[in-house]
Amino acid sequence: MANEIRAEHGPREDYPSVDLRMDVPHSARVYDYLIGGKTNFEADRVAAHASVRAWPALPTSMRTTRDFMQRSVRRLAEQYGVRQFLDIGTGIPTSPNVHEVAQAVDPEARVAYVDNDPIVLTHARALMDSTPEGRTCYVEADFRDPESIIGNPRLREVLDFSQPVALSLIAIVHFVLDEDDPQGIVRRFMDALAPGSFLALTVFTGDTDPVGVGGVGREYNARGIPLQIRDKAETEAFFDGYELLDPGVTLVHRWRPDAGAAPVRDQDIAMYAGVAIKR
Repeated sequence: MANEIRAEHGPREDYPSVDLRMDVPHSARVYDYLIGGKTNFEADRVAAHASVRAWPALPTSMRTTRDFMQRSVRRLAEQYGVRQFLDIGTGIPTSPNVHEVAQAVDPEARVAYVDNDPIVLTHARALMDSTPEGRTCYVEADFRDPESIIGNPRLREVLDFSQPVALSLIAIVHFVLDEDDPQGIVRRFMDALAPGSFLALTVFTGDTDPVGVGGVGREYNARGIPLQIRDKAETEAFFDGYELLDPGVTLVHRWRPDAGAAPVRDQDIAMYAGVAIKR
């Protein structure tokens, strides 16, 4: 059964014991190290350094992807009135998290977090710091098993699927190989959401630097972290049947950048992004 943790204003559940396998690199911890976090171990740092040797722009690309997550949540809350967010592939909490961005716009916003990485479970309390008016929860479940998430009772206490929900899939689908039908998985989630819901998604790409990004893929796969690189057409396939918001599928730093944002070179980015609405 999935581990489920909910934000409360009284006693909270104790965390179950988990095996973090600190001697094996973990995608969430490698990402944490590359964006400047402290929740990582030697195996993760070795994998990160090898990947950066293959493509030195990797930390820039990852930080810029994190910026897109925050920007897309804020734009959806401010401009489109979204008050419910389902964030799958949450990763190790790094402030500001989705609920902090959304609840800064409306304290009543509700956010459900989902990840299947044990390291995230051990830090899930950082995801539970909801405003009194809003709600958050954390569910340990696998993106590749949509039914275990869609039907989760705790998640359904927090999110009302009869009302629009923004599904946030940031830096996750590249860890799902084609044989597992990632586009079909995304469609299953979107089918469960009400009209007026949104899909915000990023896809790891080698279009900007095939050699360097290809090297990152080899380093990850060699260390037991399956990673699939996709092109723009494959990225656009995730949005089939939905209405893309302007500017469509583009590199993450080009999706509605904030005024005054520091310039970033296209060749330093290996992530496409898009946001679409379900009509």
